[in-house]
Parts: sequence; C-alpha cells; structure tokens
Amino acid sequence: METGNIAFIMICSAMVFLMTPALAFFYGGLERRKNILNTMMMVICVMGLASVLWVMLGYSMSFSGENLFVGNFDKLFFNHVSMTKGDTIPEGLFAGFQMMFALITTAIITGAVVGRMRFSAIFIFIAIWSIVVYYPMAHMVWGGGFLDKIGSIDFAGGNVVHISSGISGLVLAIVLGQRREYRQTEYRPHNIPFVVLGAGLLWFGWFGFNAGSALAADGLAIHAMLTTNTAAASGMLSWMLIEKLAIGKPTVVGACTGAVVGLVAITPGAGFVSLWSSFVLGALVSPFCYYFISFVKHKFGYDDALDAFGCHGVGGIFGGVMTGIFADPTIGGKTGLIYGGTELFVAQVASIAFTIVFAGAASFLIIKGIQLFMPIRVSEKEEALGMDRIEHDETAYPTFMGLDS
Repeated sequence: METGNIAFIMICSAMVFLMTPALAFFYGGLERRKNILNTMMMVICVMGLASVLWVMLGYSMSFSGENLFVGNFDKLFFNHVSMTKGDTIPEGLFAGFQMMFALITTAIITGAVVGRMRFSAIFIFIAIWSIVVYYPMAHMVWGGGFLDKIGSIDFAGGNVVHISSGISGLVLAIVLGQRREYRQTEYRPHNIPFVVLGAGLLWFGWFGFNAGSALAADGLAIHAMLTTNTAAASGMLSWMLIEKLAIGKPTVVGACTGAVVGLVAITPGAGFVSLWSSFVLGALVSPFCYYFISFVKHKFGYDDALDAFGCHGVGGIFGGVMTGIFADPTIGGKTGLIYGGTELFVAQVASIAFTIVFAGAASFLIIKGIQLFMPIRVSEKEEALGMDRIEHDETAYPTFMGLDS
C-alpha cells in the first residue's frame, strides 16, 4: 500500500460525503419555501441513518462472502476489517469510501416524494430499503455477485446508485399519488441560488465519486476525472441549447440540471469509455432526460416532484447502455459495441432490466408494508399548511408573508 493512495481515497471519501448536504441544497432550492426544511431533512437524515446501518451490517452484507445476491454477516460492525492491510488501500478505508455511496443513494430517492410524504414513513422506508435493495445491489455489482458474474460493468454506480434510487423514487411517487395542486398550478423553485450551490458542490463531489472509484491515485483516476467533467460540461451546454430551441431562452435551473444528468450518465462508464465518448454521453443524455421530465411525466401523470427518476433513473439507464456501446478495451479492458463486442452490451441491458425489476418490486412491497401500519402521506390540509410546520414545527423564513401558499 502507498500513503499517496490512502490520502487520495480519504479525500475522495470526504468529497463524496459532501454530495449529500449538496443534494439537500439542490433539492431544497427546487422545492417550495414552505417545504424546504422538510425536503432538506429528508436528505440529511441519511447522514446519520445510512452511516449507522453501514457500520452495523451494510458493509458486511455488501462486501463479504461469495453468495450470488447478498453478502454474509462475517463483518458486522466492521469485525475483521483491517485498518492497516489491503490491496491498494486498507480495507477499512475502502469500507468508509463505500459508506458515502450508501448515503447519497438513499438521499436521491427523497426527491420524488417531497411535499406530501410523512417524514417518519420515508425514514422507515430508507432504513428497510437500504437492507433489502442497496446492500444486495452493491454485492451483486461490486462484491462479486450475480451482476458481476454475468459480465456487466458499473464503474461508480449506474445500477447501484442511480437506477436503483431513481426507479424506487418513481414507485414511491406512484403509490403516494399526486400533490394536491398537481396539474392545477405551476410548481416553481423558490431559491435558485440554492440550486446553483447544490449543483456546484455535487459537481465537485462527483470527482471523488468517480475518480475515487479507481481506488488508487493513478492514470485511471485521472481519466475518470476528465470524463466526468467533460460529460457534465457537455450535458450542461446541451440542456441550455434544448431550452433555447424549446422555450426561447436558457434557464439557470436547466443548466444545473443538464450538468447533473451529464454526471449521472458518465458514472457507470467513467473508467471504461474514452474521453471523446464522454462528449457524446453528455450531449445526448440531456435531450433524453428532458423528454422524460417535460413530456413523459405529464403524459402518464406520475408526480416525480423533483425529478429523481427523470434525472437519476433515466440518466442512469442511458449511461449504462452507452457504457455497453462505448467501452474502450484500451482503457478499462472491456469491449463495447462500437469496438466489435456484443457480450458487454447484452450484459449491460440485462443488468439494467434486472435492476429495474428488483428495485421496483422491492420498493413497492416495502412501502405497501409500511402503509399497513401507518399513514404514509400527510392530509390535504397539512399539505396546504406546509411540511416544515407540520412535520418539524419550524420555518426557514420567519418573514414569510403568505407567498407560495
């Protein structure tokens, strides 16, 4: 082991951790002012909940044993996890780095249900979902399980992070139903500077997310950093162009959204695709996600409030498929469709289909089970008053003058 690698992954771990409060600002700025604290609380609570669960049993279920679908309990509470020995870095540091992925993944889900879901219900859902969905997904992809054995690849979390959380958010949104004024009023972001702050910090943290997944301070990490930034930049410019053509002017929220979907799309292939391919991924994912957010969502009537599915689910699916097409054998040793390899492309499509079915079905069963014991959404009157007052007895803006009713 080299101290340089250890220092690098420790920094990357901190950067990925920062993505969770960054998402709180991003989501909070997008939501209405009477719901901002509840929206942010749904996100930041996972910093406590997911961290504790990961140390208790999450790491063991994700990265121990040789089972196909989930790990065993040999490393509960980090038992037998060395803080000084490992391959390129100590196992304890690897476990800590992976813990940050568990935080941001569970936080993403909440964007689909803000403004109407009880905090106690989403808290319980996240706890159960982590055990039933996230840990098995991490094991199947990164722990030598089923999806790894069929030949699929996921450099930093296309299936594990974005598709699983996006699909689960969609299921929750459908089960909960629409917000009380959905289709009757236009929901506008109440604090766009918060959106910019959140997007900027997410972009910054994503360098640790993707480059750190190389698990060493080496050329692969550099390559992942460059593809990450290029896809984000390309996604931003593409979204701005779409808005210019569609509505006549680019928006700040749109530019930030384009950057985020570019980051989502490159995540599964950051260490497998060429730098020129990252231009293509970023440029094409924006119209793909824009179509789902602007047209598909309204056509089918599901209320994905902050587009957790539209950005992360759709962007993750797009990125996973594109990885199967553009994977360059000279970079990550995997051969994509344009280089003559068909096996990887088939494996990518199969793994994505499996993730959609597994995460979707499990999420449906979990929320329906919770619904048997407690109400999962607030009443219409409580929703009108605002989630901050009802769920937390707090207000973000004491000088609130009746706007955003």
